[in-house]
Amino acid sequence: MQLTANVGEAKNLSLENMREIQGEAVGIDAGMMKVVRRNGSVVGFEPSKISIAMTKAFLAVNGGQGAASARVRELVSQLTQNVVVALKRRNPTGGTVHIEDIQDQVELALMRYGEQGVARSYVLYREERNQERTRAKKEAEVDQSDTQTILNMVVDGVSQPLDLVNLKRLIEDACSGLGTAVIADKVLSLTVRDLYDGVPFDEVNKSLILSARSLIEKDPAYSYVTARLLLNDLRLEAVGTELTREEMVVRYPTY
Repeated sequence: MQLTANVGEAKNLSLENMREIQGEAVGIDAGMMKVVRRNGSVVGFEPSKISIAMTKAFLAVNGGQGAASARVRELVSQLTQNVVVALKRRNPTGGTVHIEDIQDQVELALMRYGEQGVARSYVLYREERNQERTRAKKEAEVDQSDTQTILNMVVDGVSQPLDLVNLKRLIEDACSGLGTAVIADKVLSLTVRDLYDGVPFDEVNKSLILSARSLIEKDPAYSYVTARLLLNDLRLEAVGTELTREEMVVRYPTY
């Protein structure tokens, strides 16, 4: 839904309508609804994400202090309720709602409350996120082509195929709990890109660590990934086999 298409509808909301919406918000079970994401996956509906997106839009227009004011916090809370009510009206028995429909309702709620400037900021926020997703998708396609290369490594003088599944398992374990900015596939892609056919096994682990370290300048959280991968290397030396952190918790009492 375009911003200009919403303006006329936004003007029709009266004070009585607002009070009615606030009344309907009581007792709504948002957990009954599911959200269809752009990639087709279905996730739980989280009103808090609506509040975060609105707050970012207010931040862009009013600055840090404005977005943190009691008025804005109260307004964001109320508008989030309004969006939930609007979605509930369309889906009284629960079911699924597309992410685009939620964002359209957020945009409309902002304009109904006279926050056209914030609504425009929200539209720009949506567009920026779309561009980020497009870039990430293209990078993922490139990364996938990189990791499809068949390589062999040398273990104790014997050549054997590089186990990309196990490699990815170790990287994902090192990246777990560090947020969405840390991408395991990116570390894997950089690692494979620096390897060659017949690479010694110990060089594979070194490449893992160096690849993660090279990403620290993009996000400091990769320093934790680097440390965890280094710890994996130390566990391998001590135990003689590659173990994730969770596997080591089980193994440690018997070591």
